[in-house]
Amino acid sequence: MLWKVSNDDQLRRLFSGLTEQVFFSELGVCNPRLTDYLSTLLLEFVHVDRIYRLRGVDGSTIREVSRMEAEGFLGPEVDRNTRVRTINRYIGDFTLFWAGVYPENLRARKQGSDRLNEYLLQGKRSYGIAGGLSDSGAEPPGEVLLQLSQEFETCVHGLQLVRRGWERLAG
Repeated sequence: MLWKVSNDDQLRRLFSGLTEQVFFSELGVCNPRLTDYLSTLLLEFVHVDRIYRLRGVDGSTIREVSRMEAEGFLGPEVDRNTRVRTINRYIGDFTLFWAGVYPENLRARKQGSDRLNEYLLQGKRSYGIAGGLSDSGAEPPGEVLLQLSQEFETCVHGLQLVRRGWERLAG
């Protein structure tokens, strides 16, 4: 499966605490399922190999959002609905992480284009698709993915504030 989370309890507590503090206190978004999802995303993407874990059918790493939906391969045993939901969730996670935690990298990567705006639009779209394809009992619940779609910009801003928080702690 694409999402296997680290057992690093100290890092988990740091991300959980910062995410809850920012979203609950600073942004007024009091949704524990959403903040749990976001802190888990941060923990999961600590390692670069987890950020770029989507592969094509030939086994090569897919790094461009434009190729992810078309070329992402999860194996022959994965049905179409599961594939579309999983890849769109991954695209949502990928774009949210970069737009929220490292937006300066989106501006520097491609001159003459607003890459950040592309990520905002694609992330909202992808979470909406993934949420709409979620069965009852799906993990994460479709409601969480739909909320990520609806509040994508708020989540991006919140993750930017979380980053500032950990930079203050490290400083």
